[in-house]
Amino acid sequence: MTFDFGWKSFEDSSQRMNESHLQTAIQAARAGAVELMSRRSSFVVSEKAPKDLVTDADLASQKAIRDLLEDAYPDYAFVGEEEGENDPPDAVRRGDTDAPPCWVVDPLDGTVNYVHRLQSFAVSIGLYAAGKMRLGVVYDPVAEEMFAAVDGQGATVNGRPMKASDCDDLSQALVACSFPAGVKKDAPEVTRFVHVLERCRSLRRLGSCALNMCYVADGRLDAYWATNVSAWDSAAGTVIAREAGATLTAYDGSKMDDWKPRFCVAGTASVHGSIVDLLSIA
Repeated sequence: MTFDFGWKSFEDSSQRMNESHLQTAIQAARAGAVELMSRRSSFVVSEKAPKDLVTDADLASQKAIRDLLEDAYPDYAFVGEEEGENDPPDAVRRGDTDAPPCWVVDPLDGTVNYVHRLQSFAVSIGLYAAGKMRLGVVYDPVAEEMFAAVDGQGATVNGRPMKASDCDDLSQALVACSFPAGVKKDAPEVTRFVHVLERCRSLRRLGSCALNMCYVADGRLDAYWATNVSAWDSAAGTVIAREAGATLTAYDGSKMDDWKPRFCVAGTASVHGSIVDLLSIA
């Protein structure tokens, strides 16, 4: 089967195709969130690896999302954080013209926050096609905020257009970062953290890659970087931040790899460049 994704089906053929995919992703994100919220006081938690948690809520959320997406688009590929579905088909990764579009799902981004009954967790759903992330939906069920974007059509939160920050001086910037589970004190991530901490207004570690990228898109954060997240963490946020006008590259300033996201995103090119320079020191 050949898919007509030179992005014709999303860009040229009809708004309906865009809206169909977007509304399906929104519906799936809400379905996953129902599972999360219904288990918020009664989940079962275990460790996938030291300090890397998973709950039965993650698993139930992913099943609800996958069932809905596969029912709507049975020929599409699927990548999710749980159940060993972590790798896309080779043709998808290469961006082959005959590769199917691929949903990229994190059913619970911010599991540690969720386990400790903190805010800042979300459902994240991205759609990759023709060599690029093309659609993103991130839903925060606590704040009831639905962040959404389609390639070339801008980004919104609850229907309101978003625009990235215009802060152009790192010393005035509020920045966030992500650390890997079990990070050691002599790890490069800690060195990078200190370098940026010394130069920015303030630095946060909020616990959800997807929401951090959305907060950059909405100007709540001026920048964010991550060097140890996975494709499902950043898939949707990549589209949302890009469509809100943020500058997004790999953390060394090169082109970002959607399947190995090691990146820096900022509202302005000047803050982005300042952080990239500091990250390269470690």
